[in-house]
Order: sequence, then structure tokens, then C-alpha cells
Amino acid sequence: MTAALETSGEDWGALARPLARDPLTHAMSRLGVIDVGSNSVRLVVFDGAARSPAYFYNEKIMCALGDGLAETGRLNPSGRARALDALERFAALGRGMGLPPLTAVATAAVREAEDGAAFCLDAWQRTGIVLHVIPGEEEARLSAQGVLLGWPGSYGLVCDMGGASMELAELARGEVGTRVSAPLGPLVLKQVAGGRKGLRAHVAGVVADLHARMGARTGQRLFLVGGSWRAIARIDMERRGWPLTVIHEYRMDQEAVAATRALIERADLAQLRARVNLSEGRLAGVPLAVQVLDELVQRFRPRDIAVSAYGIREGLLYEKMSPELRMADPLIESCHFAEMKDARLPGFGDVLHDFVRPLFPDAGWQYLRIIRAACLLHDVSWRAHPDYRAETCLDNVTRANLGGLKHKERVFLGLALMHRYSSRRSDPRNEPLFALLSPEARRQAEVLGRAMRLGAMLWLGAHDAPGRFVWQPGAGILELELEARARPLWGEVAAARFAALAAAMGATARLTIETRPA
Repeated sequence: MTAALETSGEDWGALARPLARDPLTHAMSRLGVIDVGSNSVRLVVFDGAARSPAYFYNEKIMCALGDGLAETGRLNPSGRARALDALERFAALGRGMGLPPLTAVATAAVREAEDGAAFCLDAWQRTGIVLHVIPGEEEARLSAQGVLLGWPGSYGLVCDMGGASMELAELARGEVGTRVSAPLGPLVLKQVAGGRKGLRAHVAGVVADLHARMGARTGQRLFLVGGSWRAIARIDMERRGWPLTVIHEYRMDQEAVAATRALIERADLAQLRARVNLSEGRLAGVPLAVQVLDELVQRFRPRDIAVSAYGIREGLLYEKMSPELRMADPLIESCHFAEMKDARLPGFGDVLHDFVRPLFPDAGWQYLRIIRAACLLHDVSWRAHPDYRAETCLDNVTRANLGGLKHKERVFLGLALMHRYSSRRSDPRNEPLFALLSPEARRQAEVLGRAMRLGAMLWLGAHDAPGRFVWQPGAGILELELEARARPLWGEVAAARFAALAAAMGATARLTIETRPA
């Protein structure tokens, strides 16, 4: 398999227990969260039944509250008016949706401004929303919790850049450790004197101080949180011709950061904006943010860089979860939820997983969870037109809001589900996606898809397996042992699908059907 799918390890332990059907999980009501940042004000309404965040509603208004704060010490007057209007709108939306009281936090701009308290009072009087102004270390903790929502048990360093500040937090064994904050956002950096040289010296000094305060840690995974980082990742995708546009779990390294910084420094920003579909306000801060990122990776020397679409708002959702729900696998929980909602035979996904698992005897737990996810999703696209089911499966998986899923794993999962419905990859436009996988990974995805295609044809009931596979890799023999009661399900089509599966494995097919007792 590909490196992304090869990792071996122990069985899943607690992650194996699906919680999607737990009434206590569904008792979580929808949660509305407002994040008043230095650059934007955003409302997110989470569907509380999902372990992987489901965005029932998501709206952002660019207000630039922190613009000019470093010079005046006060909130940007026009941004202040826009932010109050945004809060009034969000309060009305919350009432219209029948939400419980909105959870609202304000970060660096309101925290640092001399009129921040007056702004919070105005917001409460106009809207009834209580703004909780959180310190930098609390901001870092919530951002790190947002990362844990997508990567339970993570290790590494979380870096959240907002408009006026940047926070760092350490993750170890799924817990948040040391946290620090510094005024290192684009709205502050654009006030630094001395031109490019002065800016470079300022950034280097602040990052060196953060490095010392964090205990001079190096060689960890760096998780990037925040709109500026996501914008840089999107530009890096454009530079590399990356075939997926999902930001979450996109990976970079130090060389990629240096190359993208060089591209940004020489680019015409108006042309670049058109190519990557970023707002003018967001792109304006990118040349400053990429200098910070370049200094970060030079100082901390991360082993790799993972972009997270989850941050403070998801961290607040994580805060509401029980310890058991926090440790559940977000991918498996999302797939269970999708199966319950959309599959024709909810519950059969686990039976199908047990049926196909013998075909992958050397798979580690990370690979096994992708196999399990595929089996849970194998039937959720059945409503699509038969001519387009295969492509629908690929589109759904590669664009879905799923946590705990690397880009190559998305493609592997999508390709396996395509083969669940089709014996061939029909659209050449998808080949750049499949090129992300090694030839062996593509073969394994085909094997999984063909096995699911056969298993789905033989089902006897939601919790009833038709038989079992016996795979003898050394002898190159794939045996299918069917129970006697499954005999009526066997026919020419099933036989052809079994033969196709064996051919994909380079094996000889052998069928055994149990005889009925006399």
C-alpha cells in the first residue's frame, strides 16, 4: 500500500466502538458558536449529533476589527460598526433556528483594544449576546482542541494565526500542554517599521522568543490553523497542480513553504487572487503571513506540516463532548452516521467489513479503518442514477467534510467505492487524482471495491454474513465458502464478480458451497 496506508499497529481498542447510534450522542443539541476575531466575525451552527463536525450553518463577515489597533490602541471604527451589525444578524439567525443561547468568544483585537469592554457592552445591549473575551493562552487551548476534534490522540505543535495574534500550543497524547501567544498577525505586522528588512528582523525575533518559551521543541508535526494559513495552502496547491481542493489534512514541508513564499513574493496579487479564488481582504495579509510561516519552519524544523480546517469554533464543540466521544474515531463515526441515514440496509456495513477483512491479512489499524469506512459507505449513494453512481461515490468522498482522513486516503476510499459500482475507471479527468496513489495502492483499492461488489450481491440480512473468504497468498488461491442458505443467491453474475476479484488479486478462484445436512 501507499505510505499513507501502510502503518501497522495494534487493533483499534476504544476506537472500534461506534457511538453514532448512542442516544446520548444524539442528545447533543445543535450548537451555535460565534468567533469575533481581529479580521472576521463568524457564526457556525454545528449539528450536535455528529462526532465529525457537521456544519448546519456557516457564515463569515470580514470586519477587520483589529485594523489600525497597533497605532491607535482602539478597534477600527468601521470594523466595529460592521461587527455589531454582524452580531445582530447572527442573533436573529439563532432565534430563527430555535438555537439555545449562542456561545460567543472574542480574541486578540477585542482583548487588546482599550475600547474592547465598551464593544462587548454594546454587543450585549444590541443583541443579548454575551461575548467572552479569552486570553491568548485560552485561544491557543481552544484551537488545539479543534485539532484534536479531527486527530484524536495527536502529537505535535498547533499554530493558530489570526488577524492580530498568533498562538502556539503543544499536543502530546491527545492533551494540550504548553501554550504561548504573540502579536504576530498580519494586521499588526503591516505596522512594523523598517521595510522588508525591518519586518524580517521583527518576525525572526518574535519567533525565536516563542521557540524559547515553548522549550525549543523541534521535529514535531506542525498543525496550521487559521485563514491566513489556509490561503497559503491554497496557493501551494495551485503551485503544485494538486488535484484535490479540500484544505483539511493538506500536507506541506519546508521546501514547499519556501517555494510558495517565493511565488507569492514575485506574483501579481490581483492575478494570483483570480487563480486561487481568495477574497481581496484575505489575500492582502498573505505576503506577511508567509514570512512568519517560513520563519516558523526554519526555527521549529517540523517533520511535516498539516493544515487543519478546524480551530477555535471546533474546539468549543469539542468542549461539549464527553471523554468517550472525544476519543471516538471521527471518520468511522461519520461513516456510521451516513450509513444510518442513507443506506438501504443500515448495519450491513460492519457485516461486509468482516466479510472482506480476510483479504487484507497484513493491514495495520490505520489501513483497516479505511477499509471499514469503505464498507460503511458502500451503499449510501444508491439513490444516484445507475450510470453515475461510481462517479458520485468518488465525488462524495473526495469533497466530503470528513475528519481523520489524509488526501491519499480520500482518493483510495473514493477509488474503492467506484469499483464497488463499476468494473472500470471510466472518466479520464479523474486520473490526476488516482496518480496520487502508487500502482499497488490502486490495485488494493480495486480489490476492496470488487470484494464489496460481490459481498453486496450476497447479502442475507443487515446482520447476516453469507459465508467467508479464505485467502492463501502463498498458494495464490482465493476460496469463497458459502453457507447452504446462500446457495440461491449464487448465479452467473456472482460467479463473474468472484472471478474478477480473484483476477485483481492474481489468484485462482475456488468456490465451496456448504451442503445441506441430509
